[in-house]
Amino acid sequence: MARGCLQGVKYLMFAFNLLFWLGGCGVLGVGIWLAATQGNFATLSSSFPSLSAANLLIVTGAFVMAIGFVGCIGAIKENKCLLLTFFVMLLLVFLLEATIAILFFAYTDKIDRYAQRDLKKGLHLYGTQGNVGLTNAWSIIQTDFRCCGVSNYTDWFEVYNATRVPDSCCLEFSESCGLHAPGTWWKAPCYETVKMWLQENLLAVGVFGLCTALVQILGLTFAMTMYCQVVKADTYCT
Repeated sequence: MARGCLQGVKYLMFAFNLLFWLGGCGVLGVGIWLAATQGNFATLSSSFPSLSAANLLIVTGAFVMAIGFVGCIGAIKENKCLLLTFFVMLLLVFLLEATIAILFFAYTDKIDRYAQRDLKKGLHLYGTQGNVGLTNAWSIIQTDFRCCGVSNYTDWFEVYNATRVPDSCCLEFSESCGLHAPGTWWKAPCYETVKMWLQENLLAVGVFGLCTALVQILGLTFAMTMYCQVVKADTYCT
């Protein structure tokens, strides 16, 4: 009876981790595709230049694949050490995510202030050598969200030391349109515009976060259940 229960949990955990591993492969693949096709789109942050969407997906995908692989092998081999390793790794990820979420909501105002300062600092790298990714990122953000600057278009005055903005700030794009009068530029601040867009899509983000948490809890349950079953089976055999 105990052996049959162990086999059932074993195959359930293997199937779960196989899907987990395949999900990691998918995320990694998307990250590599973004890096290959959108390599000229980088982060807007000057403090964390490597914190781009492609790099985040690559790191996340590789880590998820590693966890899924450990879980699969642990389930097939019925190895207590691997099962416990999988449980600890997944638990650490879950606790890290929970901690980040709590800190984010607890220090939202401070994060806002820091993010705006960092973004304004990054504006000074716009159009400079070796910062093509950041330059393209700002151009795309300002064009797609119809905004200009972090707080307002005057942020660019400090960058150029003149009354001008990038051409991506213009209501109607044309060569050197950023040299025209402010009436021809977008007035909306990019930080608040993007923040509002994220808030409008907060439900989707919340659902995704909840689903991720449930999957992780399910994985933890499978791992601990099988670990206990393996221990019981070893004891019974002894």
